[in-house]
Amino acid sequence: MAQRLLTRKFAPSFTLLIFMGTLVGSLLGLSFGRQLSFLNIGGELFLNLLQMTIVPLVFCSVVNALGHLDAANLKKVGAKILFWFSTTTFFAGIIGIGLGFLIHAKLPADSSLPAVQTTSPVNWQKTLLNLVPQNIFNAFAQGNVGQIIIFAIFLGALLSYSNRQHHYDQLLTLVTQLNDLIIQLITLIMRIAPLGIACLMVKTTATHGITLLLPLLYFLFLYGSGVVVFLVFLTLLTILRTQIPLAKLFKGLTRILLVAFTTTSSAVTLPVELMDVQHRLGVSKSVSELVLPLGMVLNSNGLAMYLALVCTAIAQIYHLPLTTPKLAEFILLAVLLCVGTITVPGGGIMALTIAVTTLHLPAESIALFASIDWFVGMFRTVANVIGDVTTAVIIDHEEAG
Repeated sequence: MAQRLLTRKFAPSFTLLIFMGTLVGSLLGLSFGRQLSFLNIGGELFLNLLQMTIVPLVFCSVVNALGHLDAANLKKVGAKILFWFSTTTFFAGIIGIGLGFLIHAKLPADSSLPAVQTTSPVNWQKTLLNLVPQNIFNAFAQGNVGQIIIFAIFLGALLSYSNRQHHYDQLLTLVTQLNDLIIQLITLIMRIAPLGIACLMVKTTATHGITLLLPLLYFLFLYGSGVVVFLVFLTLLTILRTQIPLAKLFKGLTRILLVAFTTTSSAVTLPVELMDVQHRLGVSKSVSELVLPLGMVLNSNGLAMYLALVCTAIAQIYHLPLTTPKLAEFILLAVLLCVGTITVPGGGIMALTIAVTTLHLPAESIALFASIDWFVGMFRTVANVIGDVTTAVIIDHEEAG
């Protein structure tokens, strides 16, 4: 019994293992160079395993999230929730894009990173049309995440509406069970994430040296700064819309912010959100119990900002052309990936894998940004939960008025 307790107490955390894998892989790559480049196959296998789960995960998580919504409760305030979730998420994506351009200023002047081959540019009309699948089976076969999400949104919303008399409970249960199985599969795959990332880092550092790692610290600073700007925006927006005193709003958000920052988990923070939003900010129980759990699943402002920033940063690091349609594609994908937040160990890494794969960006960049995912996760969670809380405060004020 005592040995079991000691083992549990001193067992390294997932975050620590990721960090150790990044460190060991980087040191091996810098020390032995291309002699160990064969280890990259381990990293490629890890990425393939993750990419194998992308299509079923995205489809099942979105349909499951929307299918369980209570259509009756959403009928009255659903449009307001959709408006505020979309507005804050889109603004977060814009901040991410803007900050991504600043990465270029910190790249070494003699950077030897090769420009990767890109597809021919498309205009914004084609970008928009490409979101709607002509053939959903082709979208599944090609792994077109944007089209799969659009189809899943329609199917999930229709399932929620049509299941008011519980005629489709069996179908919804099947989707839920399949979603649970996919999440269990990803949980198993993520157990080898430290080893897979270490293998990827060996080749990356052996090929490009330490010059590729230095911009990551600047990236982390930029993302933290972007979250601060976003929180200021949410604060001002909430005060202007509700006339709530700044001191009261700050008091109501303090404990939520601290729990979110230290746990890096929206799910763990949710009970504290519900308590403080109702007791400290005076939001009604009916609004808070609808908006906050819904926001945890459908509204991830911090994730949208992160994905927009990281995709733009990757393009800057690898000298990819950034056209207006391409930037619009970054934002649209970042917003769409916020539908059905991935709540598995290393969820940020999983979301990054989906974005990088969908946008045809260099796969080796996943290992780079995975190495700082825990630090990013602290800021990302804060933006996620504060966005949900301020939305609940605004909607409650509008309903009361």
